[in-house]
Amino acid sequence: MAYDLIGDIHGHADKLTALLGKLGYESRAGTWRHPDRTAIFVGDFIDRGVQQLETLEIVRAMIDGGHARAVMGNHEFNAIAWSQIDPANPGQHLRRRNDKNRRQHAAFLAAVGEDSELHTEWTEWFLTLPLWLDLGGLRVVHACWDSAAVATVRNILGGALLNRDVMPDACRIGAAGTSSFAPDGTRSEAGSDLFLGIETLLKGIEVDLPHGRSFFDKDGHERSSVRTCWWQQSPVSYRDGAMLPASDRHILPDVPMPKQAVPGHDGGSPVFVGHYWMTGLQTPIEPRVACVDYSAGRGGPLVAYRWTGEAELAARNFVASH
Repeated sequence: MAYDLIGDIHGHADKLTALLGKLGYESRAGTWRHPDRTAIFVGDFIDRGVQQLETLEIVRAMIDGGHARAVMGNHEFNAIAWSQIDPANPGQHLRRRNDKNRRQHAAFLAAVGEDSELHTEWTEWFLTLPLWLDLGGLRVVHACWDSAAVATVRNILGGALLNRDVMPDACRIGAAGTSSFAPDGTRSEAGSDLFLGIETLLKGIEVDLPHGRSFFDKDGHERSSVRTCWWQQSPVSYRDGAMLPASDRHILPDVPMPKQAVPGHDGGSPVFVGHYWMTGLQTPIEPRVACVDYSAGRGGPLVAYRWTGEAELAARNFVASH
């Protein structure tokens, strides 16, 4: 089977149709199709851009027609949580409707009408999206393929699909509101096993810095934890394993991260992710790991990787369209 892995769209339907055309898909009978290839979307269809419904309608029609598959992104997960009442806190939703979260979700809410029938229809559709795909020759997840997290979530759910009944547990976290690893490899704040597994799959892995260490991010906020390049093989230092620009890594300590924060690629079939707002040259981040999110939601190109069965991924197979 030949697949085209397509990155985070974030409401930019014009970039999506341009990319599909460049990949040789044609719009016929209400859907985009290719004679011998199937698209796979890595999630994050919504928020940010001004073409929310147009994007969703293109993706859904392709899936319904058998011309595409998709996994859930953290923005779709957040949308479901935004729409659902928290049974433990009557009058509150699973994703708090505060100003910060509303700003992030504003484009989608404006398009569907908050708490409307259309809003409900699309969040119900989001629940049909699996958290991961394992197709034998390749694997797809929004942010991080951690075999332990996949196994935990599969055991709890009986598969890769969420439902409304499990959403409260999927959103349950301790009072500190973090799920990062402490320097000794333990969780710095406990949440439910389902929450911790989904957090890893949809957002990646975060690690606390050693005691007393911190840095200031690009917005001037002081941070005492950092996302990790989970695909690297341990041992790796905080300086080398942090999701920071190379120019900023010197501010982190050159001491080993806990192994749990960098599980690495497990040696199996290739893994495709989105989520990470990559920029610059499109190339695999490891021989068997590729990110196809190149910041389409922030003015960058929408990117695809054309996979035809190879175990070792190659830069020449990336296709981009603005």
